Amino acid sequence: MTNDLGRVGVLVMAYGTPASPADVAPYYTHIRRGRPPTPEQLDNLQRRYDALGGISTLAARTRDQLDRITAALEERAPGRFLVTLGQKHASPFIEDGVAALVQAGVANIVGLVLTPHYSGFSVGQYHQRAGETAAAAGIGFTGIERWHDEPAYRDFLGAAVRDALTGLPEKTRVYFTAHSLPERVLAGDPYPDELAASAQAVAVAGGLDRSAAGWAMAWQSAGATPEPWRGPDILEVIREVAASGEADGILVCPQGFVADHLEVAYDLDIEAQKVADEVGIAFARTRVLNDDPTVLAALADKVIAASAAR
Repeated sequence: MTNDLGRVGVLVMAYGTPASPADVAPYYTHIRRGRPPTPEQLDNLQRRYDALGGISTLAARTRDQLDRITAALEERAPGRFLVTLGQKHASPFIEDGVAALVQAGVANIVGLVLTPHYSGFSVGQYHQRAGETAAAAGIGFTGIERWHDEPAYRDFLGAAVRDALTGLPEKTRVYFTAHSLPERVLAGDPYPDELAASAQAVAVAGGLDRSAAGWAMAWQSAGATPEPWRGPDILEVIREVAASGEADGILVCPQGFVADHLEVAYDLDIEAQKVADEVGIAFARTRVLNDDPTVLAALADKVIAASAAR
């Protein structure tokens, strides 16, 4: 198909999630690079999905985000951008998304990952897969590597923190969390520093650095592998703060996540809440991005800027 020199492909990339309970085993196998999970591992994951009603809401949340970005791009530049989805561990895969854009005849592709902070282990892999697939088809690819410093996103987090604090004790400590990664992949990786920078910016804007209980960073959702993962884990933090009496409440701002999916709706809303109840400390977490129109419109602007920079 002849390339349309006036049209830009936009590949919005996400982690992916099973579409139905029948997809859980293949999905888990893909995450494990083709190694099927043990029955115990599979049962544990399915139990978590069952607690959320049988399956994660991530697929619907991702589609909502894609629709918001598409609408914002269409409003700003009618007919200029063609948006499609590519996922790391579920269909449509990243390669499928690139192929769809190539088939549609776009001249080049801009990649946007629905993860604010860059890590070579996560965002880097998304862009590598997309870029290699696009190059094989003779199409240029530009990846947006990070957007944690987007003012609209930091404003969103600041407002979410302030709103959530209104229902908690005065002496509440705020913890900014993100998905833990193995220590071996974090050597020289910007991920921890970017998380620290965004947490600091939100904390200062919200006055948390001057509050009695203050704020800190923590990690969550580490993988079940024998190697060391970055900590401290938020579950241990809850226990330690309750035991020390340093604060009467804990508020988690899951700054590394942008949708109500397993790591938020189960790991925080169910698992962390259970630990907090057991040790007798007030607990809550802030809302996450989902399909917030202001932030997703700002991401559309980043796409436009990236397309113009080629």
